[in-house]
Formats: sequence, structure tokens, C-alpha cells
Amino acid sequence: MIIGYASITLMLYSPTSLKEKRQIIKSLITKIRTTLNVSCAEVDLNDKWQLAQIGIATVSNDRRIVDTQINSVISLIEKDGRAEIVDVVVNTI
Repeated sequence: MIIGYASITLMLYSPTSLKEKRQIIKSLITKIRTTLNVSCAEVDLNDKWQLAQIGIATVSNDRRIVDTQINSVISLIEKDGRAEIVDVVVNTI
């Protein structure tokens, strides 16, 4: 069993309040969960309205599938355009 997880730090330019940030992040997380079937949640930087950190996790019996799913999440965020990826930390067990 291979477990892959990533911590992705995002910069958001459009929100002017925490409420707007939460709407964007919640929408993005829902899109990731439904499209790619991975676990996803906002894990840090909750009080900063221009930064967000989301965590994703996936499990498979093949490392290539785990890597592909994590790369797909990164691509989806980049294509979405509402957030810029500042940092990505990926680990597999």
C-alpha cells in the first residue's frame, strides 16, 4: 500500500475578507474531491485572507498512480486560476 500526501500553500489575490477566501477555498476543495477522488482539506493559515494551505491524501497499490493523482491536483489548481501555488511539499509512504 502506497500513501501519498501533499501540503500545498496558495496565494489568493482576489479576496478582500476571510469570508471571500473561505468561499474560494471551499469551492476549490469540492472541485478537487469530486473530480479527482482524493481527500482534501484546508489545514493551515486559516486566519490569513490572502494565504491558504490545503492538504491532500491518496492511497493506492501503485506509486505511479499516487504521483499522477497528486500531479493532477496541482494541475487542477493551476488551471482554476483563482489561486497561485506558492509551495508544494509531497511525501509518499
